[in-house]
This record gives sequence, C-alpha cells and structure tokens, in this order.
Amino acid sequence: MSRPPLSYLRIAVTSRCNLRCVYCRPAEAPDEPDTLRADEIVRFVHLAVQCGIRKVRLTGGEPLVREDILDLVARIAAIPELHDLGLTTNGTLLPTLAQPLRRAGLARINIGLPAVDPQVYHRITRIGTADEALAGLQAALDAGFHPIKVNTVVMRGINDGEVPALARLTRDAPIDVRFIEYMPFGAEPHERGDHLVPAGEVLERLRQLGPVEPLDEDRGPASARRYRIEGHRGTVGIIAPHSAPFCRACNRVRLTAEGRLRACLIDGGEQDILALIRSGLDRPAMERLLAEAAALKPPQHTGAFRGRMHHIGG
Repeated sequence: MSRPPLSYLRIAVTSRCNLRCVYCRPAEAPDEPDTLRADEIVRFVHLAVQCGIRKVRLTGGEPLVREDILDLVARIAAIPELHDLGLTTNGTLLPTLAQPLRRAGLARINIGLPAVDPQVYHRITRIGTADEALAGLQAALDAGFHPIKVNTVVMRGINDGEVPALARLTRDAPIDVRFIEYMPFGAEPHERGDHLVPAGEVLERLRQLGPVEPLDEDRGPASARRYRIEGHRGTVGIIAPHSAPFCRACNRVRLTAEGRLRACLIDGGEQDILALIRSGLDRPAMERLLAEAAALKPPQHTGAFRGRMHHIGG
C-alpha cells in the first residue's frame, strides 16, 4: 500500500518537564530554555495548514510548563482549516489548567500515565505522584474533553503488572487507555527484549478483566488497535511499533523542541530548520520541507529509538 500524505503535525513546544520519567529523559538532564517562540510556532502551523496539515498536537517535554501555553493554544485553535488541535501532557498540572485549556479551544487531551500504584508511578517518574496525575485525569473529564486518551508505555519488570489496573479506568469513564510497546533509547534491535512486552501479551492481560471485543478492524493498519472490555464504558488500545509496525499508514511529521523537522519518531530523518524558521519561512519553503520529510520516512523503522524523547515529543 502507498503511504498517505502528511496531514498530522506534532510540535514539541518545550523540552522542559516537571517529571523525569525513565523512558523519556535522564534523571540528571537539566531543563533548557525554550527554543521556539510562540510567534514562530503559530506561523509554522499557519504555513503547515496551508500545505495540507489538518491535525496538530502539542507535546513536550511537558507543554503545560510553558507560561504562554493558554495563549499559544488559543492562537493555534483559531487557524482556519485546522480540523483538530490536541495536547499530550503528564496530567499533573491539569487540575488548574483543564478548564482554561478547554475555553482556549483545545479539542483533545492525551495523558501519559505509567501506573496507578503510587510506588510504581514514583519509580518511573522519579519525582511525581499518582494522585496528582489521577486528579488531572478527573479534571480533564470534568472540563468536558472528549475523547480523552491515557497513554502507558509498558515495561517488563517495571509496570507490566499495572495493565489490568489501568484498564479498569475505562470501566466507568469514557476514556481510551492505550498501551504502548516500549522503545529502547539508542539500543540495537536485539537488545530490546529486556523491557519489551509484546502486544499479544498485553492483550492476554486485558482478558483477565473479561471478554475483549475488537473494534474498528476494518480501518486498516491504524497505529492503535482498539478493544472494548465487556461492561466497560471506555475502550483500550494497543500500539505495537515493534510487533505490528504501521509505518505504511504513518501520516505524521514532528517539529522538535530544538527546531528540527523529524520524519520518523523512531528512525529520525531530521532536518535542522531553526535558522529557516527565523529567517522568514514561507509557503513554498514549507511545501518543500514537508515533501522532503515524506521522502525521508523509511519503508519500515529498524526498531531502535534514536534521539532524546523530551526534545522530540511523543
């Protein structure tokens, strides 16, 4: 099958974060000043939308640590022809920001939640608490966001035992909990087995909660395979970049916190465009950049993540 045209842009608006998750950044990594200014981000999105981008997601780091995040959301949400604006967060700052984000025009929220058990959560985030994250999830529900997606990177021996507890969040709330296969940092493909929990094993753990019904099986190789556990209001999903790659269906391109246009999350294909952004990026240049990014996408990734997740964004 041919790959669809690029229509989904993810922007890491900051590399800063209030947590230090083990799969995202080294514990000692210092916070760095934000590279991209709000005006630069808004202009970039304007041009990208003119060139066919229809969906934008703001990521980090933790995007909610930006002091101008509400203004940034409002300005991007007002761009004509942008169909969907989302944001990925660890949720801990949502108790005070969920309602203002909703009023600013944010349509969707994804919350990274590695565990509900307090000790497991702290082991992964190093400085966070599960109560803060769960309060953020509730704040997003109270603000009326729909859909709300909860993302969990599953790591063997660390939080794989949390799969049933996380899936139970869908029992009474209309949320989508998605379990993501772990991507090692710079490791060779043969080394990834230490923490990798394959999609099939995650599905078996979900069946501990009851019969599991597949959803949307006619939609082709979407990134998440979705299921509903009998009696649950919400859904669960499995994203399996290793055991079931979906590269041929990928329509995404990423702008990193350092101003690099990245064609593939796992295998890179980066273009350093910060100088171009600051020297007067225009529509012909954006068309060329997006075409080059599409050409840099590999037919299938090699399975080993290369880069710094807190700079690239999820």
